[in-house]
Amino acid sequence: MILSSVNQQSIDQAAALLRAGGLVAFPTETVYGLGADAANPDAVSKIFAAKGRPVDHPVIVHLGNIDQLDAWAADVPEAARRLAAAFWPGPLTIILNKHAGVPAAVTGGQNTVALRIPANPVALQLLQAFGGGVAAPSANRFGRISPTQACHVAEELGDEVGMILDGGPCTVGVESTIIDLTDEHPAILRPGRITRSQLKAVLQTDVRLSSQTKIRAPGMMAVHYAPNTMALLCATETLIAMIDEQCALGKQIGVLAYSAALNFIPCQHLIHLPEQAELYEPALYSALRELDNLELDMILIEQPPDNEAWAAVTDRLGKATV
Repeated sequence: MILSSVNQQSIDQAAALLRAGGLVAFPTETVYGLGADAANPDAVSKIFAAKGRPVDHPVIVHLGNIDQLDAWAADVPEAARRLAAAFWPGPLTIILNKHAGVPAAVTGGQNTVALRIPANPVALQLLQAFGGGVAAPSANRFGRISPTQACHVAEELGDEVGMILDGGPCTVGVESTIIDLTDEHPAILRPGRITRSQLKAVLQTDVRLSSQTKIRAPGMMAVHYAPNTMALLCATETLIAMIDEQCALGKQIGVLAYSAALNFIPCQHLIHLPEQAELYEPALYSALRELDNLELDMILIEQPPDNEAWAAVTDRLGKATV
């Protein structure tokens, strides 16, 4: 594994490694991705082996230019072009019917493909230097906490990765919104920074929240983004009582909170995150990883507010906790 700062030489080296069928971890605005040449099934298979990811789980193909869209998707609808124009580069993944040449290794054997252009300068430099699509799920063991710093990738995957481009912390910090446009009714498969209201405003039509259980896209499993330590979601008003109860039993407890009222709760391992969702998101996975590495008995997490701004956090915490 090479952990590299970003310059033209390291970008060129990473692009060459992708062309040779190797794995490169790189930053996006959401999380660090584990990338391989999406047109090379053997290279893509290395992603699944490194992560321990089931082969029927599709991965997102990252593009460097909107002109590449038609090379990966068939019969691209006007709705997709409108969303791409509005939100790409950015944290939005669009599910479309796949082009005939897209490898089954990328799509999990399905007839659809997940596509996006990331809004991170390092990712864009790499994608443009490479010149093709890069399949890149999050650069961590399958189902575990997503990486938002290069050191998280090194800690979790080590020598499974040929090269890690260190672009600093991810600015959004939670995975992209995924919208399915293969049906006449657009549907969100995974919430993210791009909200339902924003999507509806661009499409000028309703956007459903999907309830299907089939794995159509990344992050749809009931358990995902999870620490090894048992984690529980607690309503704000019950959190202090839970801490007292567990400490009385001699348990080592970690707490992830955001409310000002919980600034000074009596807990040795307290991480207090911002009260604004857009500031909470970039800090979430690092905080979870920090508490998980302490090998505590339990992590208690304050339940986020029930509104659209917090939808991505609510989704991730719901899958990270028991």
